[in-house]
Amino acid sequence: MDLYEKIVKGEEKLSLVGLGYVGMPIAVAFARKIKVVGFDLNEKKIELYKNGVDPTNEVGDEVIKNTAVEFTADSSKLREAKFHIVAVPTPVNDDHTPDLTPVEGASRILGQNLTKGSVVVFESTVYPGVTEEICVPILEKESGLKCGVDFKIGYSPERINPGDKVHRLETIVKIVSGMDEETLDTVAKVYELVVEAGVYRAESIKVAEAAKVIENSQRDINIAFMNELAMIFHKMNIDTRAVLDAAGTKWNFLKFMPGLVGGHCIGVDPYYLTYKAEELGYHSQIILSGRRINDDMGKYVAESLVKDLIRADIPVKNARVAILGFTFKENCPDTRNTKVIDIYRELGEYGIAPVVVDPAADAEEAKRLYGISFQTMQDVTDMDAVIIAVAHEEFQKLDKEQISAFYHPAHSRKVLMDIKGVLNRKEYMTEDYLYWRL
Repeated sequence: MDLYEKIVKGEEKLSLVGLGYVGMPIAVAFARKIKVVGFDLNEKKIELYKNGVDPTNEVGDEVIKNTAVEFTADSSKLREAKFHIVAVPTPVNDDHTPDLTPVEGASRILGQNLTKGSVVVFESTVYPGVTEEICVPILEKESGLKCGVDFKIGYSPERINPGDKVHRLETIVKIVSGMDEETLDTVAKVYELVVEAGVYRAESIKVAEAAKVIENSQRDINIAFMNELAMIFHKMNIDTRAVLDAAGTKWNFLKFMPGLVGGHCIGVDPYYLTYKAEELGYHSQIILSGRRINDDMGKYVAESLVKDLIRADIPVKNARVAILGFTFKENCPDTRNTKVIDIYRELGEYGIAPVVVDPAADAEEAKRLYGISFQTMQDVTDMDAVIIAVAHEEFQKLDKEQISAFYHPAHSRKVLMDIKGVLNRKEYMTEDYLYWRL
């Protein structure tokens, strides 16, 4: 009997190493079909899961309460599983070089608890070669086992989109790969248990790693183009959204929008690819150009706000500015690698200390990472300017009367920045508003 059959019959377990925005939904999905051990180093997070609380908002408290996942912070529990999925983040350092600390740490912990006959599948986004050249030696060293003899490896890049209730693990085609045909077949069949959209069998682990890293690089470049267009059209006094709506009527026009590019994927993955390229002697031109544009958008937004304050005859220093939204994307509590912080810090350079409001964000995380304490909507009064930075549902529901109440009544012109274009622009193209959007 092979490993897949044993897993299906409940004779062997699957483990998930890393229970964040990606790993936890995977564990929950598999637990509907097979026995699952969910491991994370964060004991506080594990306690929340055990108590039926979903801090990620990815599947909801009710699903967590009823899931059969065996949540644990005890790494020795990994010895009970034979099929392991590693889903830990792969961030970048301040100098934009890959930070492989999480995936290396996960490999060490898993290696210390690896048993003969296991299959290890990495999901973390990496440059081609990391799985075989960095992770495998760690697994071998810590376990004393030999890859290809005592255990096998595969790679299946995550494609979960945090906060997206439509494109889920089950509905997105899953790329799978393995070190040999037997491993590939096992990995494919295990994922087919939960992925209704089916799997795509990549011809090698490196091909699968490369496929993932270029998906987000392509998106990053396209958004950078939109951001550059926005800067050009602002100089021409043309509304970018109106231009894109018109151009979008052509069947082959790619419908991307300008915006802040943060999070753990689009703003990070391109640096993994360019890092490896530079190791091999090739200096990226298009990819890094796009990254520079996107990384500078927070500064551009802040500078645009300052210009509008001046146009409205409002003193810049000590201006009362509210930033609505702080997460890296809408309807998601995650503040890690948010680019709204760039706006906040740049405004600080002009002597402005913004009031930040985000009812959807993880307030504790924001305080820990950025030293920022959130205010409430009730604190948004007597403002000189308001920035709607994230398209949370709560902010999309705001009407003109509610928004007008945010401002100091003495202002004849209200400075309003709608970065994502969530409001009806025509409503605010009036004498009493200075409305700006990307």
